Amino acid sequence: MTIPLVNLKRQHQSLGAEIRNAIESVIDRGDFILGRETAAFEEEFAAYCGAKHCIGVGNGLDALTLALKALGIGPGDEVITVANTFVATAVAIQHTGATPVLVDHDPDNYNLDPKLLPIALSPRTRAIVPVHLYGRCADMDSINEFARSHNLYVIEDACQAHGATYKGRRAGSLGHAAAFSFYPGKNLGGLGDGGAVVTSDLAVANHLRSVRNYGSTVKNHHAVRGYNSRLDSIQAAVLRIKLRHLEAWNSRRCQLAKLYRNELCDAQLTLPSDDGHEDHVYHLFVVRVANRDAVLARLKGQGIECGIHYPTPVHQQPALGEDFRLPHCPVYTESFCHEILSLPICPFTEESEVQAVARELISALDASDVRAAEPMLY
Repeated sequence: MTIPLVNLKRQHQSLGAEIRNAIESVIDRGDFILGRETAAFEEEFAAYCGAKHCIGVGNGLDALTLALKALGIGPGDEVITVANTFVATAVAIQHTGATPVLVDHDPDNYNLDPKLLPIALSPRTRAIVPVHLYGRCADMDSINEFARSHNLYVIEDACQAHGATYKGRRAGSLGHAAAFSFYPGKNLGGLGDGGAVVTSDLAVANHLRSVRNYGSTVKNHHAVRGYNSRLDSIQAAVLRIKLRHLEAWNSRRCQLAKLYRNELCDAQLTLPSDDGHEDHVYHLFVVRVANRDAVLARLKGQGIECGIHYPTPVHQQPALGEDFRLPHCPVYTESFCHEILSLPICPFTEESEVQAVARELISALDASDVRAAEPMLY
């Protein structure tokens, strides 16, 4: 038995002929960079997110960095984000010259805890980057209310939240701008790297269309110092095909998550919480267990691929150096990283595979004589 964390092979087999035809059409036209498919995908994805503009870029890190820069974030500024995230969130802030200010996450949903925003605020604060981690939106009402009261920008890190909603609105429409990654394993992923910024601000969109292309919107005229960060036509063509299936795929992820909950309801672990305020799209299904590494090794020995998102808190990554601010001890971030375990889930995971994973996980928990990981208090 081998059960992958994400089964991309099955996904691409199901769409094989359609993807090949789309790629061949791009090859026949020869418009590989900023071509027809890119423009069409940008229009379709903006509409899907409930925003006015989508600007395709090279990857998720570029999307975050360029979105921040487009809003004027730079040296001397501070940007509040969460310590429980992939390193790209903090590195993007550093790439602008600004300083990441890292706060702890809510112990129930793993996203930025809005109650900690006042602690992180300083006269240099210019923006907040909430991360919709694992496919679940952050508490955007509280975050946006705080941002409005202090004249701050809100840039969503939606790189794991394609199609997630918060009180009826989709990720990508909940702040001043949002960054998406189309890395192959995402809910909406290409055949390589890709990303996008989604916004309803025309000035931000126009700036990004220029800056992603060497600072040019007219050939051989470069108005600003730009970058080479463009979503190519082949990736856009593939993403257009997959976008048509995204709602069904997200629904399937939710069905599999429900099955996991049913199978693991009596197990000695902590399941993802569900408070009913947002639609989780389960980019990842993350549980917490004690003795995590022993459990992970046992599952691996049974051919079950699991993940850890993330084993090292971002403020402990060497890449950040000392260029960040930590206004308080991130208790949950530093404790939960030893307990979190991502179980296999994707639209092409079979129900029998979920049941097998659950069965082997329960066996591993029993063998390791572990107990459920209990939340810690500040």
